[in-house]
Amino acid sequence: MKRFKVDTKIKQPVTLEWINAFRANADRMDIGTLALFLFGTGARISEALSVRWIDVDFKRRKVLIRQSKLGNERLANLPPALFVALVSLPRDREPFAIAYTTARDAWDRTVKAAGIEPLTFHSCRHGFATALHDKGVGVKTIAKAGGWKSAQHLFNTYLHADEDPNVTDKLFDTVCQSDELADKRKQ
Repeated sequence: MKRFKVDTKIKQPVTLEWINAFRANADRMDIGTLALFLFGTGARISEALSVRWIDVDFKRRKVLIRQSKLGNERLANLPPALFVALVSLPRDREPFAIAYTTARDAWDRTVKAAGIEPLTFHSCRHGFATALHDKGVGVKTIAKAGGWKSAQHLFNTYLHADEDPNVTDKLFDTVCQSDELADKRKQ
């Protein structure tokens, strides 16, 4: 049977600025840290919610992520900001020991309080891939760090194009001459 052609919806990736606004408005420390964790490790929400303190290696700044979708494990780096946020969480319960619906409700409240675009948990995974790619990290390296099944899947689904119409100016690492001339005329 032939399927109808359906337009795929392109997910909007979070940015570090979005994460910072989210964290500044979170009414729960664990929800702000959860957003940073999703962005900083590329973890899926199911993977993040299953992290236990025993999975966190504070000496090496690593966390064991049990990849629910692929059925294996990966060791993820904890960037300094994420490391500090995790260390600051209380140890009387697991880091993200909350139900998905509770996390979703707190997430939605925080987005509303911050007045930011309502992005999803999964948008953090898109942001992880896009931000690293924009920083010049190779696709294979990103795929390994984020636990994607293949670099091709990462490339086809998670990387987002730069919408800057002047992107080719970056070839010469200079500002467009017409922009410089316009600035000089204003002076």
